[in-house]
Amino acid sequence: IREADYVFDIGPGAGVHGGQVVAKGTPSEIAADPASITGQYLVGAREIGVPAERRAGNGKTVSVVKATGNNLKSVTADFPLGKFVCVTGVSGGGKSTLTIETLFKTASMALNGARQTPAPCETIKGLEHLDKVIDIDQRPIGRTPRSNPATYTGAFTPIRDWFAGLPESKTRGYKPGRFSFNVKGGRCEACQGDGVIKIEMHFLPDVYVECETCKGARYNRETLEIRFKGKSIADVLDMTVEEAQAFFKAVPSIREKMDALMRVGLGYIKVGQQATTLSGGEAQRVKLSKELSKRSTGRTLYILDEPTTGLHFEDVKKLLEVLHELVDQGNTVVVIEHNLDVVKTADWLLDIGPEGGDGGGTLVATGTPEDVAAVEASHTGRYLKDMLKPKRAAAE
Repeated sequence: IREADYVFDIGPGAGVHGGQVVAKGTPSEIAADPASITGQYLVGAREIGVPAERRAGNGKTVSVVKATGNNLKSVTADFPLGKFVCVTGVSGGGKSTLTIETLFKTASMALNGARQTPAPCETIKGLEHLDKVIDIDQRPIGRTPRSNPATYTGAFTPIRDWFAGLPESKTRGYKPGRFSFNVKGGRCEACQGDGVIKIEMHFLPDVYVECETCKGARYNRETLEIRFKGKSIADVLDMTVEEAQAFFKAVPSIREKMDALMRVGLGYIKVGQQATTLSGGEAQRVKLSKELSKRSTGRTLYILDEPTTGLHFEDVKKLLEVLHELVDQGNTVVVIEHNLDVVKTADWLLDIGPEGGDGGGTLVATGTPEDVAAVEASHTGRYLKDMLKPKRAAAE
């Protein structure tokens, strides 16, 4: 941002809370504007802090022994459990090969029974300390307009049950299926519950237009006559997560799912927003909120590949709060990351390199961020040194 000649800062928030140009001008003008969140980060008034102490972990480790996939030169790496672990290094150094291709794929075969073809390594020790491994990426959560945050997080089932339990529904004999837009009965049959009609264009991408019969509501008139506090099920799907959280505050099963979406900073998305319209970062946070609302066993390994790609400083801060919360429950989070704001908050680093391609594939440094910053050969360490110094001077 500092390299730019001219900056437009759009916000102030996301979704319904955004959509205005908050500040515009040179980077120094943006930094001087108190209304701009971006400016506050540029000037150092807001920042992502370095944790006061690094976690000790639970003393157990998962060890990848002699990994030789792609450019890895028989790397043996220890991932301590119960910590926030960052895998760093230049692009093409071998981070993804070690973490995703070797560790994740082998672990998901052993723990989740998945069918994968992992990169070769001699063995992985310590998998008995884990009960599942989950890869949270930025892939979309669903490829059809039917998929939405409510169906993905499991909030839609209690919402349907709640509507089916209302006195008016009982009088009419409506069951929860009446409020599903995936089965016949309550849905609008003109669009089959999609709310949009797909027009197939030969040799062109499909075009979606709003259904004329239900005007995008997805349900038929009879279903929409059932109201709770004056709102039909279509109105509920059209609420933002924030509104739904307040609306269902007396219904714990629904409210908990909304709380989880709020915690990952997605209060602005609509409960029934089509999954195809969510950005990569939003899809990733919907997945994280699903994990947060589960009961934690404290023995899960979460793997994220560059989760902060395309995120603003403020979004990175929220994402880190969530990831650290998962670690505080006893789980292990392994992140492949270039963003130094994330790297400096980690409990343990594995720096792979030193260069990309053939010049990489070795473990350059391991330890706390302070340890890695002291290693001369580590490119990451060199940049990390400045990040770990107290920052107050810049802001004053």
